[in-house]
Amino acid sequence: MEQHTWHAESEAECLARLETSLDGLSQAEVARRREVHGLNLLHDGNKVSLLTVFFNQFRDFMTLVLIAATLISGLLGEYTDAITIIAIVVLNGILGFVQEVRAEKSLKALKELTAPMAKVRREGAVVEVSAKELVPGDIVLLEDGDRVPADGRIVRARSLEVEESALTGESVPVAKDPRVRVPAKSPLAERINMVYMGTMVTRGRAEFVVTATGMQTEMGKIADLIDQSEDQETPLQKRLDQLGKTLVWISLGITVLVVVAGVLHGHALYEMFLAGVSLAVAAIPEGLPAIVTIALALGVQRMIKRNAIVRRLPSVETLGCATVICSDKTGTLTQNKMTVTRIYADGIYVDVTGSGHQLQGEFMVGGRRVEPGRRAALKSLVDIAAVCNQAHLEPNEEGSLPQSIKGDPTEIALLVLAHKAGLKRPETVYERIDERPFDADRKMMSVLVRAGEEWYAFVKGAPDVLVGRSTHVLLGNREEPLGQTLRKQILAANEQMASQALRNLGFAYRRFRTLEEARSADWESELVFVGLCGMIDPPRDEAKAAIAKAKSAGIRTVMITGDHQATATAIAKALDILPPGGRVLTGADLEAMDDQRLSNLVRDTYVYARVTPEHKLRIVRALQANHEVVAMTGDGVNDAPAIKQADIGIAMGRSGTDVAKEASSLILADDNYATIVAAVEEGRAIYDNIKKFIRYLLASNVGEILTMFLAMLAGWPLPLTPIQILWVNLVTDGLPAIALGVDDPEDDIMSRPPRNVHEGIFARGMAVKILSRGVLIGLATLAVFAWSMHEGAELARAQTMAYATLTMAQLILVFDSRSLEGGILRRNPFENVWLLLAVLSSIALFACTMYVPRMAEVFHTVPLGIRDWAIVLVAAAVPSFALSVRRVGRNQLHKFQQRSGSDQAA
Repeated sequence: MEQHTWHAESEAECLARLETSLDGLSQAEVARRREVHGLNLLHDGNKVSLLTVFFNQFRDFMTLVLIAATLISGLLGEYTDAITIIAIVVLNGILGFVQEVRAEKSLKALKELTAPMAKVRREGAVVEVSAKELVPGDIVLLEDGDRVPADGRIVRARSLEVEESALTGESVPVAKDPRVRVPAKSPLAERINMVYMGTMVTRGRAEFVVTATGMQTEMGKIADLIDQSEDQETPLQKRLDQLGKTLVWISLGITVLVVVAGVLHGHALYEMFLAGVSLAVAAIPEGLPAIVTIALALGVQRMIKRNAIVRRLPSVETLGCATVICSDKTGTLTQNKMTVTRIYADGIYVDVTGSGHQLQGEFMVGGRRVEPGRRAALKSLVDIAAVCNQAHLEPNEEGSLPQSIKGDPTEIALLVLAHKAGLKRPETVYERIDERPFDADRKMMSVLVRAGEEWYAFVKGAPDVLVGRSTHVLLGNREEPLGQTLRKQILAANEQMASQALRNLGFAYRRFRTLEEARSADWESELVFVGLCGMIDPPRDEAKAAIAKAKSAGIRTVMITGDHQATATAIAKALDILPPGGRVLTGADLEAMDDQRLSNLVRDTYVYARVTPEHKLRIVRALQANHEVVAMTGDGVNDAPAIKQADIGIAMGRSGTDVAKEASSLILADDNYATIVAAVEEGRAIYDNIKKFIRYLLASNVGEILTMFLAMLAGWPLPLTPIQILWVNLVTDGLPAIALGVDDPEDDIMSRPPRNVHEGIFARGMAVKILSRGVLIGLATLAVFAWSMHEGAELARAQTMAYATLTMAQLILVFDSRSLEGGILRRNPFENVWLLLAVLSSIALFACTMYVPRMAEVFHTVPLGIRDWAIVLVAAAVPSFALSVRRVGRNQLHKFQQRSGSDQAA
């Protein structure tokens, strides 16, 4: 069926095309149609067995190499090392398995939004059936509080309003009208004659004919988009995979060369094979995946304290290279609380302070505070707003913030306005006698009330309708005739407020002398017009500062919403999202362009309005095609496919639907946009720390390999025994590397631009730092070994000296690695207490192999004296301090040259 055309047809045409009537279908016809269309359910996508998902975690190259390293360690008798490696592999596999299974819960959460039961008319009788049994052509009955069980064309309605924000992004319920024929290409949010699965009826009653069920519904399309959206590999995952493969082949190649060189220089084949394999096991950074996981896990704990809950560990570091944040408007950048911000009454504009559900606020005219109770027109408007109202607002014990809020968001905003004006209990002033609820035909609501010995009809509704029904206007304390001049002024005020993206309501009243007169008269004619209220879903107070901070970090914020273009543009300007010359596109604009055109325009587009879930997905993909790293925030069902497609999917914890949360990789516990920026900062810090210990691990491994390689080329004895190589690897690559993962961020972390998504691990001079430190560590170790041999020391003592130098050089290097750009002298070494404890623990473990007799026997070491230690420590300090002193000197020279240039210019 051509579902997109139902809203463009009349009720009768829809019933005829579906071959049904208002009496509904027969049971036989229902059974026949169910055979054709199936059950009204959302499918689970392509199911993969849990066993397959688990074993898929062990297919990547690095994991296979680690398994091979496990086997080799076991054959060499290094059972502790083998058990450690296999534990790391299994742990990583379990983590990946859990994350993948949890990610697929998004479809399950989506299914829970479908209604369990539905009232349907079949063969003229109303029956209640399971919603999954609905078929196209069924006549379904809706009432206040019902969840819509399928998509359909409304055929009858009375005062129907439907809350569709989860599907369309609209911040207020939509009034529905079955008699309207909507243009075929209208966006979903403007199809006021349709209802959609998963939305909620907030007011009125209706009957609709089912036009789509199951996966053919708009909700089904979203389920399909979620299923099609691909989980994105993070930049870190890509880089580590690439790094792992490179290191494995380099390490294995050099190890083979060491073995060959040793054999050619007369060493026994078995001895060199043992040394070579030990070197390979030590050189391959098998602890890298575990340390990355630990660093991410520790970062996650810190992020939880900042109200950011991480669902997928790798997404943490991806935040650090985010270049664009695509943010939903409603509830994310705004409060999702309609607020009256401007009033037009008595011929003047009145600004109202206080946003959201704050019950405190002031009424300002030209920057000066006014008392609403002292201005007749303003007081009358507030009275009508509070009394012509079906919402309920109960303050807490302090009488400040609402304890209980129920009702339509617009009417809640009017009650909050009344509280600000001091009218907290309108029912004690006005006794309600009767009411006429809002109707889409009349576009107004009215109530009949008694105040003392007088009766009033209070009316609120569309401003142009109320002006047309009014004969007078309240100016000061007088009811003046509403002539053409005053009529134009009111309508001009309405237009002026609408241009500021305010949703306007008009207020009027009619006075009666007796109750009999009121009951016999038309309440909603011969009105006295009082004024206008303009309201908006206001921006979050903290959002503007957060957007500015993101901008300073080189991150562009883009608003994507289902709301009107004017509203979206106004909010974007208020938050400084939309710069001069920035582009605004609508869903209709997106429909008219292909993907190539969109890819060209996304670079300078900052606001997208009236968009559908498919549009959001296209926008994210277009940004990714421009090599942007995209963070997508949202809270509704309609955001879920784009959230899943994005590099970092971010859902709101309070207002977000389960569908959005399950599709996301990050959840904001406080729904606060500022938390995203805090998460970005944490993500950058985590990535820095990962780079720190990669630099540390690789420089250490280069030092170990170079020590053995150069010794073999020179034809020297082995500077280290196989077991010494493995122990150095254990004590230096373990706790100190992990401790780098909790290092505090450097001061300039949020003033740097996002790193390029194509930037490799070795970018920004990383390779030079690794090689320079590694080469110096290797040379220092060989120098001490050679000096010891030259002094006539036994081989065991020379090897112990080399063993001590290599270990201490790596433990000093860990402090040098704390600064990516500087060196060991840039940061206070006592800042990271965990690192100090880790290094002291490693020194203690190392010392045991030298000073505990039984261990010394196993490790082939001898105790060193004070003179030996002095030589070892000086040699070990050279690789880190020499390069750092050189860097500090160069920086000081650069600063001196800059000052000299400034002095000369002066």
